[in-house]
Parts: sequence; structure tokens; C-alpha cells
Amino acid sequence: MQIALTKKLAAAMEIKPSPIREVIAPLFTWTANWTKVWDNRRTEDMLVLINNANRFTVAVYQVKRKDLKNVAEMMTSAIKNTLLALNLNPEIVDKYMRLAGAVEFTANSDRKATAWVNKAGTECAFSVGRNYNGVAKMFSDTVGASINHHTVGYSNSNDDGFEPRTAMFSTLAELTGKPVYKYCAFEILVTLDLDIYQATRRLIVPADIELAKLHDILQDVFHWKNYHLHDFTVFDKTDSGAGLRLVPNKEDLEYDEHAILESGHRLSEYFPQYKNLLYTYDMGDNWEHSIELVRIIDEHNEESPYLLEAVGQAPPEDVGGVGGFCIFREIMLNTNHEEYAETKQWAGYWKPELDEWEKRPKVIHRW
Repeated sequence: MQIALTKKLAAAMEIKPSPIREVIAPLFTWTANWTKVWDNRRTEDMLVLINNANRFTVAVYQVKRKDLKNVAEMMTSAIKNTLLALNLNPEIVDKYMRLAGAVEFTANSDRKATAWVNKAGTECAFSVGRNYNGVAKMFSDTVGASINHHTVGYSNSNDDGFEPRTAMFSTLAELTGKPVYKYCAFEILVTLDLDIYQATRRLIVPADIELAKLHDILQDVFHWKNYHLHDFTVFDKTDSGAGLRLVPNKEDLEYDEHAILESGHRLSEYFPQYKNLLYTYDMGDNWEHSIELVRIIDEHNEESPYLLEAVGQAPPEDVGGVGGFCIFREIMLNTNHEEYAETKQWAGYWKPELDEWEKRPKVIHRW
């Protein structure tokens, strides 16, 4: 595997890579850079790699200068883990990594590849900024995964472009002769009981999805804005009500000594062996989403997370819990109500019913 280093990254690694001596297939060549995420920091903190054949993006955050001594291993692990994070068939991933071989660093002399890796770095920085506060120490070598759903290579319209994930996956499937997807998945039914009706979302998700990622998906399909805290509660196999609470932040542990951090925990740790799973969002309004395992799909061969069905509109943020929502909805359904104009202005774009496009089955790309 050839990895062409920008001058900045080569200097940080304190090496002088040679020009490319042997031209190999672009699928096994990458261009790498070291860049900033936060403008108020003096040093770079993210590695970004672009595949030269299809602009597939891999990014690692946080990477300090001292971490660059293990950069070859870090890069190969990041490539592998990013492909797996997008649910690519593990057999394809393993074969690609074997065919790619050991890392050979070369000097970058391709201006087009430099432009690509710089653009990818900017997009990855925005993605990191949306998901992390920039204060807590963290390490992730899959922060570039979501960027691969963005259309690239277009000029006047998106019709001219392509999606790096699709391009990479189709090429690898053709190379290896194996199906793109082959993994265990869960079909789950998520129910938000609003007294006057139930808002439900039927989903297919990878069995090994991290709870933090499942939180993102639930935010998306219920149209929440991630303004508030959340937690997961896993109930035991009895009806005693006892359960394990998983929270997103260390600060949350100060208020519940029995809770644990959700980071690193996956849905497959709790389904199918546990009876119930509860996702609660906004501890003030207390939106409780019951998560039920519908079926296990041992060898799922399609992309996910996938929305199978959406029924019932979810409430707007900060409406005052179930009781407040019932009053709010009653006003919104009565244009003659004395509070209708004020309430409608407060509600913004919220509508009592889901649009047809919101009900339509689709892949969810919020990663």
C-alpha cells in the first residue's frame, strides 16, 4: 500500500519520503495529510487519508505529534475500521488489506490529490465539530466514515458526481467476488407513547451498532435536535423493574453512582438476552422511547441503518412533556383557538402529521 504524504505530514513525522518508484493500482494508493479541527489550537490534531481511485475518506482524531511514531499502524487500522464501520463485508475488508500489503510512504506530488485531501479534511473537521465539544480527550479512527456519503466530482450539478462509499464498495466487490454486505442486524420497533397516539419507527440496524450511534439514529428518525441529555436503561429479564443505566458523559455519573458510560457499548450486548431497552431523551420533558427487538437477521445483505416504517409525528422540542404536547396539539388542530397564531409561530415548521417523504423507507446517513 502506497501512502503519499503531504509536506506538512512528512515534516511532522521527521522523514523525507522518496518519489514514487513503482506505479501501482490507484485502489491501493492513498494521499495523507495532518490538519487542524479547531482554529483556536496551535497544532494539528487529525490525520486525513483519501483513496486515489475513488476519494474514499478515512480520518483519525485526535492525533498529536507524539502519536505519529506509530502512524503506519494507525493508518492501516483506520482504513480497516472505517470500512467495517460502514458495514462492508468483513471478508472483503480482510482481502483488501492483504492485497494492499505493507505501508510504503512516498512523497506527494499530485496537486489534484492534495486538493481532495484538503477538502476532505475540512468536511471531517465540520463533522468532528458537530459531534464533539473539543475539550474532552478522545480517539476515533472512524470519524471520516460519514463523509463518504457526500457526493464528489461534480461540476454544475450532483448528477455529474459520485459517492465515494458506493464507488469504493462496488470496486471491492468486483475485485473480491464477494457480496458488499454480510453482517448480523436487528429489526427493532421504537415506540414513543404520547397518550393520544403512539409515534413508532421500525428500523433495521447493525447488531453491533454502538449505543452512541443508535442515539444519533433515534434523534434523526424522531426529528429531535439533540438539545438535551439522554440515557439508555436496560431492564433485567424479570419484571422487577431493576435495570442498568447507561449515560453519555462522565458528569452524568456524579448524579447516579450506579450508572455506566455508554461509550464503547453496543446493542448486541443487550439484545436478545434482555427483555426491555428504554431510550430517554430530555430529562425535563422525559420522552421515553421503548425499544423492542422484532427479529434477528443473521446475514443481512443490505445497507443500514434503514427506516422501514414511520408512523405518527413526534413532538417539537421543549413542548412540556406528554401533557404539554397534548395541549399544544389540540391548539395546533384548531385554527380558531385564541392561542393558535402564537403557538403556530412558536412551533415553526412543525406539522401535526408526517409528510409522505418522512414515512418512506430509506437508508439513514446520520453517522
